Amino acid sequence: MAKDRDGGSQSNYKDFVVKIRRSACVVKGGRRFSFNALVVVGDEKGRVSYGYGKANEVPPAVEKALKDAEANVKRSKRVAMRGETIPHRVVGRYGASKVILVPAGPGTGVKAGPGVREVLQACGIRNILTKTHGSTNPINLVKAALDGLAQLRTREDVAALRGVKL
Repeated sequence: MAKDRDGGSQSNYKDFVVKIRRSACVVKGGRRFSFNALVVVGDEKGRVSYGYGKANEVPPAVEKALKDAEANVKRSKRVAMRGETIPHRVVGRYGASKVILVPAGPGTGVKAGPGVREVLQACGIRNILTKTHGSTNPINLVKAALDGLAQLRTREDVAALRGVKL
């Protein structure tokens, strides 16, 4: 279950805060700080999305990011999984980031760096190997991981696309 942040009803999505960044604006009296939050939300059954929020304090930024992510996850497609791993090797790209996702056997766990790990855990994948190349910007890594997951196809999907019977 997701954390109950505002005292309201709990959603059935699990959320992960990937990154909180501080930015500063120099004004006459000194520096004015604001915060950006990157959050990944998923139902651990194949649906996953991210949200991005900005505010003058950390909790409102996280709340905005959660609201954005939960709105996006309802519009996202379900990821094709085979048990607790993925059906085939895939490369996700976004900007200068590249994420390679490789299926792994039972008991391997999620071997992934920050950003990619949260996406895979929110999706419900338990056994996978990953490697990132290029930019390590967390936003781009999350988007590249989601791009890779969107490219996944099951045997049935490929057979239907080719018009072949298995």
